[in-house]
Amino acid sequence: MTTTPTSASVSSLDADPAFALHRGGKIEIRATIPVRDADDLALAYTPGVARVCSAIADTPSLADDYTWVSNVVAVVSDGTAVLGLGDIGPAAAMPVMEGKALLFKEFGGVDAVPICLDCTDVDALVETVVRLAPSFGGINLEDISAPRCFEVEDRLRELLDIPVFHDDQHGTAIVVLAALTNAARLTGRSLGDLRVVVAGAGASGVAVARILLEAGIGDIAVADSKGMIYSGREGLNPVKEALARDTNKAGHLGSTEEALVGADVFVGLSGSTVPEAAIASMAADAIVFALSNPMPEIEPSVAARHARVVATGRSDFPNQINNVLAFPGVFRGALDVRATTITENMKVAAAGALAAVVGDDLSADYVIPSPFDERVAPAVIAAVAEQARKDGVARR
Repeated sequence: MTTTPTSASVSSLDADPAFALHRGGKIEIRATIPVRDADDLALAYTPGVARVCSAIADTPSLADDYTWVSNVVAVVSDGTAVLGLGDIGPAAAMPVMEGKALLFKEFGGVDAVPICLDCTDVDALVETVVRLAPSFGGINLEDISAPRCFEVEDRLRELLDIPVFHDDQHGTAIVVLAALTNAARLTGRSLGDLRVVVAGAGASGVAVARILLEAGIGDIAVADSKGMIYSGREGLNPVKEALARDTNKAGHLGSTEEALVGADVFVGLSGSTVPEAAIASMAADAIVFALSNPMPEIEPSVAARHARVVATGRSDFPNQINNVLAFPGVFRGALDVRATTITENMKVAAAGALAAVVGDDLSADYVIPSPFDERVAPAVIAAVAEQARKDGVARR
């Protein structure tokens, strides 16, 4: 039975500063032009607007110049994989989607509209987003559970000629690649020298594996809740079967802990725990990215006893792997050149630009910049836009 909160109970929630901040929502729509008199009204609305509508009807691409479409992103979720909360539904997902829209604006100057859909069927999700697409310059998919999220993104990328980006996958992957590039540089190695073990084969785990392969990692093995993923393992879904074909050159068949013996890098994206002994068994100058929130796979201070570089997903430890370092700049760069898609090369370019921001200040506690570093967004924007032109997906 659903209970309706009373005025008193709602008011009591405001004693919590998080509730007080969220009251009334975190975003709004504002006019970009004044409407001071009848002349302004006649230009902003009828009859002046009719001339603009007619021109767009004749030349649809003019919508990019004479509406807000080219600067607005839909933040779309079905509420099935929200933060660490799981399947909490579309209404409960709205505070997160509002927050995402806020970050788009604050860190990338991109307008974003949160859209929480009351459907979870893949066909229904795809059809709904396709029907909404004419109102937007890009689609940011958010908090859709795996493995459905892979099919939803793939199908939308095929059907739409605007950027489609599942941030849980690619935002995480970009920032991980940037931080790992710098961690390798700190320890005198290249990506090609590294053997990586990833715990977690959900959206972010698969995307991290894919971008590291694209960037030339030495070897990478991925584990799910049943152990290491390898060719021939029974019960793999199509996404994991494809991953098995492209990873785990060393042929690890057992647990994450067994694969970590002698490994250079651990990336945790599973919500599980890893014992200290497993981290201690890694190679010298080990790199540990314990990224589960709110609890990392291993306490950072414990991991630091055995690892040269430790990163988490939390803001209260050094080296926070935070998606906000990536997605605002990626979309801003793609929108600026009216890109038809976001290519793998654009993601790798974003990671390279992000890593370069650290520069000569590189240290064990500083392999990735802060989201509040004002150099981040311009660097990512420029790299993504340039790569879009190189890849032939820019329309201007």
